[in-house]
Amino acid sequence: MFQVRRAIVVQLSGLFAIVAGIFLASRILPVVDLLASVQQHVMHWGVWSAICYPLLYACCNVLLLPGGLLSVGAGFFFGLWWGFFIALFGNVTGAAISFFISRWIGRQWLKRKLSGNRTLGALKPAVEREGWKIILLSQLHPLFPTSLLNYLYGLTQIRFRTCMLWVAIGQAPGLFLYSYLGTLGQLGLNLARGKTHPRAIEYWVWLGGFASAAVILILLGRIALRVLQEAERKTREDQRTDSFGDEISQLQPTVSQQVMTFHDPNLASMRESRREVTADVRTRKKV
Repeated sequence: MFQVRRAIVVQLSGLFAIVAGIFLASRILPVVDLLASVQQHVMHWGVWSAICYPLLYACCNVLLLPGGLLSVGAGFFFGLWWGFFIALFGNVTGAAISFFISRWIGRQWLKRKLSGNRTLGALKPAVEREGWKIILLSQLHPLFPTSLLNYLYGLTQIRFRTCMLWVAIGQAPGLFLYSYLGTLGQLGLNLARGKTHPRAIEYWVWLGGFASAAVILILLGRIALRVLQEAERKTREDQRTDSFGDEISQLQPTVSQQVMTFHDPNLASMRESRREVTADVRTRKKV
């Protein structure tokens, strides 16, 4: 629980630090006007902005670059719901490309690279055993490198459609939280420019919605961590069991040879001949 909460706090603290830095810079530089100009420029592209933005997000995903800032930007430029769906589409597109590369192009190379990581090595058989459950929980967990996991999924036997469905479901809560934060940034920009004058109750509603989303994400991360740790423990126990079974299998031929030697017919015949000779000698002595 502490690790999940710490990961979320670190990420959100970084975003708040960026917001605070922008606010302080706005005291000296025309940051508000610059952000408004960027927003208008992006929206001026119309449909092309909604096409290019997910592609940019997908490229960051494939290249293992952090996409949190882009998720916030989606909410800032396109609003809560459109920003959420655009970020989700870009994320799933990047996951599909990574899956394709891992399964059909760089399978052997990626298998060698990922085999050195104990956690990922334990997660791979867990995905093959549990399927969609591990995919969903690993995407919900804020500590797991989800972009790297997309390559791991391609090394398993999981079906493409099943994988993409649960990647999308697992990513949805976190992306919604980031898009919500971007929408709050859009609200702050409109406040700074004097375009909106919300009432006090609206501030509480917005902050309450953000806090609720953060709490839900923390709880989901806690559940995911517990189940993933259990799956990792079970995988390592199975590996130890398989190793012990291999050792027993190696010992079986040796034991079988010893048993065969013990029950060798020639050896038994020699012992029978010795007993007959001994009995014959004893009979002659008596005579």
